[in-house]
Amino acid sequence: MAGSQVTSEKSTALLFREVQKMNRIWWVMVLVYGCTALCWWGFVEQIILGEPWGSKPAPDWMMWLIWILFGLGLPIFFNLLCLDVQLDNRNITIRYYPLTNRFISLLDIDHFEVLQYSAIKEYGGWGIRGTPQKRAYNVRGHEGLELTLRDGSKIMIGSQRADELAACLRSTGSWS
Repeated sequence: MAGSQVTSEKSTALLFREVQKMNRIWWVMVLVYGCTALCWWGFVEQIILGEPWGSKPAPDWMMWLIWILFGLGLPIFFNLLCLDVQLDNRNITIRYYPLTNRFISLLDIDHFEVLQYSAIKEYGGWGIRGTPQKRAYNVRGHEGLELTLRDGSKIMIGSQRADELAACLRSTGSWS
């Protein structure tokens, strides 16, 4: 019985993991915190100090709403946002936390290759981009592992360690 537990644990052992956080990209955080600072400025001036903010001030309830959504929610969201790619002997798991999880069985992969790509030109930017037939999950950079699934669809996984991910995927024994 102990042997079967070891085999079960070994068959789902984690072979690769890479976590990429959006808050490590300086220009994204400049935009996020610039917007956040603007919201805080308006909130403090109108709600705390009681001075209408701007030539056509929004009602106080709207300033509260803007402050909660963009002054608090936006920086919290971008600090939580990350791409977590995991590979075990059965699946590739793509978690774009807190937005989505995608599980791809290794049996569904026809082939794969490490590619250089342009996130903006090929997918329209970073994040979860593209169409159901050609989807990208990326945070930064221009290199990734493109999976071609048996149904013909393609998935680009942006990675700072794409060669290592490909080598780990090859080590599962499903490809030569």
